[in-house]
Amino acid sequence: MREIMIEPMDYMNSPEFKKRDAEKNIYQTPTAIRFADVSWYRPLMANSTGGKQVERKAKKADSVLLSAAQERVIFLQYNYARFRVRQLQDALNDSAPSIDQAREMLRWHGMAKGFRAQIAEINLALVLAMAKRVPLGESDFGDLIGEGNMALMRAVDKFDCGRGFKFSTYGCRAILKAFSRFGIKLQKYRQRFSSEFDPQFEKSNHLVTMRAENEKDSAAEVRYMITRNSAELSDIEQKVILHRFGLDSVAPQAQLTLEQVGQMIGVTKERVRQIQNKALEKLKDALITLRGEMPSPTSN
Repeated sequence: MREIMIEPMDYMNSPEFKKRDAEKNIYQTPTAIRFADVSWYRPLMANSTGGKQVERKAKKADSVLLSAAQERVIFLQYNYARFRVRQLQDALNDSAPSIDQAREMLRWHGMAKGFRAQIAEINLALVLAMAKRVPLGESDFGDLIGEGNMALMRAVDKFDCGRGFKFSTYGCRAILKAFSRFGIKLQKYRQRFSSEFDPQFEKSNHLVTMRAENEKDSAAEVRYMITRNSAELSDIEQKVILHRFGLDSVAPQAQLTLEQVGQMIGVTKERVRQIQNKALEKLKDALITLRGEMPSPTSN
């Protein structure tokens, strides 16, 4: 609830939202739109080469093709839900919501998330289709697909169904632009770092000993901060930190790799690294604040 209150909800406006009985008209559809079969997605992310077997499975999956009218309906439903969340946010103006307001906001926010996921899943095959047009080169196929997925989600958020063209046209352009930017960034990275740094080769026995002594206390402290959410981490940031550093239980747990965590939450290992680094910065700032509030050992 705190996250919903803090982050203003963006939406694509429509004249339909201001009409009388807007909610009834927008959500009263003749037939419900089915969810797409995306069972092929996880094997695709796990396959770094994008094998033909996975592609065949994607083609055989129960795809959902929307008519122009259906597409307009589902985007109106998605954006109307976001519009209602924003209305409540503006009405509250940073003040605490009542129980009824909180329930209403959570209901509309949940509906928006559901429609967003449904639209993305229906159009997920666009990412694979566009990825096949791009020379792979030194790129990891999973990273490329993940980058395309992020572009697809941004396109879902920014698409204006009132302009009269199909989402596939808008989405494909957005995905191809993302692939182009990804290729440029990867090329610059390769030029700057000719070989990847491996911290295993740079270990100091002294540092290892010090880390071993402090590891247990530090892990407990971080786990406590995450439990209280002192660093105000988002749900996905908490999930990444807990699984990456084996903190999701009191008993020691195996630390998952970036790729393993990425497969769990549906993003690339590079995206997991970005989320992890952002979360660590938040934890570091919260820890500095926390320790700054503690009395100094040398103070009287």
